[in-house]
Amino acid sequence: MIKFRWETEFKETEIGEIPKDWEVKRLGGEEFKIIPSGIDKFEGFKEYLSTSSVQDNEIVEIEELITYEKRPSRANMQPIENSVWFARMINSPKFLLANEDLIKHKILSTGFIGIKAKYADSARYLFFYVRTKEFQELKDNYVTGAVQESLTNEMASQLYVPYPPLPEQSCIATILSYFDDLIENKKRQNEILEKTAMAIFKNWFVDFEPFKDGEFVDSELGKIPRGWEVKRIGEVADIRNGLSYSGKEKFSEPMEGSFIFITLNNIMRGGGFKTEYSWLKSSRIRNQQFLSEGDLIMANTDMTQDAKVIGSPAIVIFPSSYNNKGVFSHHITKLTPKGENVKLFLYLFLKTTQDENTTFSTGTNVLGLDIKNFKQNKIVIFPPPPILQKFHSLVEPLFQKIINNQKQIMVLRKIRDTLLPLLVFGKLRVEEI
Repeated sequence: MIKFRWETEFKETEIGEIPKDWEVKRLGGEEFKIIPSGIDKFEGFKEYLSTSSVQDNEIVEIEELITYEKRPSRANMQPIENSVWFARMINSPKFLLANEDLIKHKILSTGFIGIKAKYADSARYLFFYVRTKEFQELKDNYVTGAVQESLTNEMASQLYVPYPPLPEQSCIATILSYFDDLIENKKRQNEILEKTAMAIFKNWFVDFEPFKDGEFVDSELGKIPRGWEVKRIGEVADIRNGLSYSGKEKFSEPMEGSFIFITLNNIMRGGGFKTEYSWLKSSRIRNQQFLSEGDLIMANTDMTQDAKVIGSPAIVIFPSSYNNKGVFSHHITKLTPKGENVKLFLYLFLKTTQDENTTFSTGTNVLGLDIKNFKQNKIVIFPPPPILQKFHSLVEPLFQKIINNQKQIMVLRKIRDTLLPLLVFGKLRVEEI
């Protein structure tokens, strides 16, 4: 059983109030040291991570595979045991704790600052401290640079850290890691659930395995089971873009009269939904620009080099506490199926064919989906209603579990983020664990 108590005795320090029995350390000192740029030669491949590869404390995108010969050692940084990493740039809350995978298989760009902790428990504790709003504000006060504001190693060494006794550092890190572990487990569950749904889809609608004993007929896409149809996607779904908004109508926090605003930031590369919300308050919203939880959407704009966002689908998820409709932006396309049991089939079809979806785009630096061309020329092999119903009955429970897991992840993150500053600044003390 975990027991807490509220601290009542504090002392004033360079970083505000901390418990009287705690110390304050710098990131350049005996307990913490800045890791210089440069890596030793290594064998084989390593994955290169820039700060754009990381969202908060999660690796979301691998930019490229590199070897020592392709990228000089002085241009990169090697994760080492008991090290913590955070982004140099201003307003960039990104951080990593070196684990076995990071040490063996990754190289970090010099957009990160690395801190080597003297003790393993201190590294785990520091990992949570750098994730606080207070640390990010402290870090941003030290950034320099006229064009690109970032933190130098020298300035980073001057940053302060509240320093509890080592046993308490261990307790704090253990409690907060518990929430991270629960979140990671649910994310892995969702990956398995979606891969299972995708495997069923490909088995049925790409390889036609359950139908191979039946009769096949010719179509413009090759042989298909008799009774199936080749349709344009505009025939099976109503397809509309969302609201073209102004910056003054969008907010980072909810306010009276606002709606959850679904934007390009909610679409994962290749497909899937990100639960990172903004809010919109506008008098210009039309009925067709509203959406509900469970609706099918797709990105119609892309600014990535490899075009992995445009044409990527997602199923909308709202927080458990939100009981209203949402609004979607003009960078998002909503697909409303014209029949029953079609939505999940279409989601998996669009995800499977995301590369092809990009061929309906125009532009160079910024890609935009040509909706008219997409509706008329994106072709789908469409099964009869009984087969759709049977498929839906198999995969719908999987997606319902995914949605429930996502909602639980949001709750776990909220609890963790509430506890985080209370624990690392000593306002809430751990008495027993």
